[in-house]
This record gives sequence, structure tokens and C-alpha cells, in this order.
Amino acid sequence: MNEFRAEFIERVDRTKSVTSFRFKSPEGFSFTPGQFAQVLFDEADKANRSLNKYLSFSCRPGKEFFELTKRISGSDFSKKLLSLRRGSRVLFKGPGGHCVLGDTHGKYAFLIGGIGITPVIAMLEDIVTHQKPADICLLYSNMTSDDIPFLSELDAWASIAKGLRVVHVVVNCSTKDKKCFTGMITKDFVIKQIPDYRQRIFYIFGPPGMVSAMSGICREIGCLPENVKVENFIGY
Repeated sequence: MNEFRAEFIERVDRTKSVTSFRFKSPEGFSFTPGQFAQVLFDEADKANRSLNKYLSFSCRPGKEFFELTKRISGSDFSKKLLSLRRGSRVLFKGPGGHCVLGDTHGKYAFLIGGIGITPVIAMLEDIVTHQKPADICLLYSNMTSDDIPFLSELDAWASIAKGLRVVHVVVNCSTKDKKCFTGMITKDFVIKQIPDYRQRIFYIFGPPGMVSAMSGICREIGCLPENVKVENFIGY
């Protein structure tokens, strides 16, 4: 991965706890949807894991800006992100990551938890924008209906993209909310929502615990190991 600098443009609040950060794309910069970059706030000590972290691109490539999205916490890294002002120049390393969509398979399933949606947003925006043929079922798990990042974008894309189905699964979903299923993603739920799961390539993004649980479900229902792609969001 190569190092490069980019100018901070703006931030966009997605929910009360999730924020996107946009940077001006350097000349010739590109990435593949699903990839990530490392933000290097401590340039003197590149091994500083507290201030140098990996974040996935949360927009399609080819724009005048690239976007990274994070769940904000009280960490030093989050504080550095929030302290950025328009015009601040930040050092990055990337792009990296191989958990991207292939060109030879058109049927996919996404089992996603929380902030793990960020690389999926880049993939879906690219597919919808360029009208790429794909058959996608996204099962997206969150704790509450108010804490779903990119909710409006996902629902809008699902309404115009013929091959995209988005299913919201919310642990504490109000019974009055018809847009979501209450509870968690289980083996039976996956089988019911994705009956042709044996024909699909699965992508699993999210916190380590969620990724482990979803990977276990894929094993239980008989998915081939080579058809299950995972990305752990450690220390996000």
C-alpha cells in the first residue's frame, strides 16, 4: 500500500454515533469498492495502533472526494477525527483489502452488523450508479431503529435497483416499525430470507463477535468456505 496525503473537506453525521469524513481525492487516486485505508495521525510512530487505524471507504470510487466512516467513541483516534478542520491535510496508507466483489458471479448475500455496512455502501453505490447487474440480498443488523447508518441511502437504492433487497434486522425494533424485523440474524432467518443461499457468495462485515456468529451460521447451513468472505472490524 502506498502513502498519500489528502485534504479534509467536511464531515457528515449519519446517526448520533456514526460520522462520515470526506477528503479531496488526490489526482489519479482510485480504489475498489470494499477496500480500506489506514489513517496515520501519528506519522512519527507508524506502529501506534491508538492513532493509526484502518477505515473502509464508504462511497463509490470516481468522485471528487473519498469518504471514510466511523462509529465515534471517546478514543484518541475519534477525537483526532473530530478535531479536523476544512483544509487539514492527513496522511493515509492504502488502498488495501481483497474483500471485494468479483466480476464473474452475480448472486451475493451480505450479513452485516452495525458499522460493518461501510464497505457495502461503497459496493452498492457503485453498482447502482453504474447499473451493474447483480442479485443481492442484504441482511443488516443494528441495535435500534435510530442507529442505522445510511438508512435513507439503502432504502432509496433498494427502491430503484431491481436486483437489490435490503432487510433490516433490529434488536430493539419498535413493533410499530414495519421496516424492520425484531431480533437478531439467526440460522433459520437466513434460510427463510435467502432460500437460494447455496447459489450465493456471502460477505460478512462487522465487529469480531458478529462476524464469528455469522460465519458459524454459514458453516451450519453448508456454505462452501470459498464462498464466504469475511472482514473483521477490530478497534473501529
